[in-house]
Amino acid sequence: MLGRASYSIDFIMACRKRAERQLKLYDALAKKAGKEIDAFAPEFFNTMVLALDHYFMHRLRGKEGKDGNPLNEVRMLAASLLEHDGVMTRDSTIKYDTGKSITGIGLGQKIVIDRKRVEALADGFFDEIAAKFAE
Repeated sequence: MLGRASYSIDFIMACRKRAERQLKLYDALAKKAGKEIDAFAPEFFNTMVLALDHYFMHRLRGKEGKDGNPLNEVRMLAASLLEHDGVMTRDSTIKYDTGKSITGIGLGQKIVIDRKRVEALADGFFDEIAAKFAE
């Protein structure tokens, strides 16, 4: 597939609602499961990061920018999860600054995403997608 320069606002909002629904389902499951959820949560939240990236995987990198924005952070997290055994790895095309990132995960650190971080990351990601790619 060719790169995408835009997405309909309806598609963006549908993806956002899907992510919100997944978090609500997680919350309901966590209430019932208690401490047993602790082993499941990291894998679930990592998979949510992969889903965020996949929803818009054909987005044009030039339009995305390379200033370390939430789109860049999700791109780096997804690549690191898939290709670097979950260790945050540098992307030479992105100016990533841990201190300005949403997750606060530094280069070389194991990626550990919790409920609060994934919600903040999704919010930032969808806001940035809407700002840069909505038609």
